[in-house]
Amino acid sequence: MSRGKGKRYKEEEIVRILRDAEGGTPVAEILRKHNISAGTFYRWRNQYAGMDAVHLRRLKELEAENAKLKRMVAERMLDIEALKEINSKNWSSP
Repeated sequence: MSRGKGKRYKEEEIVRILRDAEGGTPVAEILRKHNISAGTFYRWRNQYAGMDAVHLRRLKELEAENAKLKRMVAERMLDIEALKEINSKNWSSP
């Protein structure tokens, strides 16, 4: 499977490519076959080494949950700032 420059691999594909290397396929052959650089391969190996489909799925779930929580915190911070601004204004009865 060859990809053009700038194409992104899915995590499942990356794990499969790394498994090929663990299985004894020479790294040079993997780089040529998948049209990736040595730097990309070793970065992937550092990031995804030892992961299987279950770990990868759990990682994606945690990343999605983390993004959701970050959005919630950002929304709450906006609410707090708006309330502080409203509270700081002088409210006098006419």
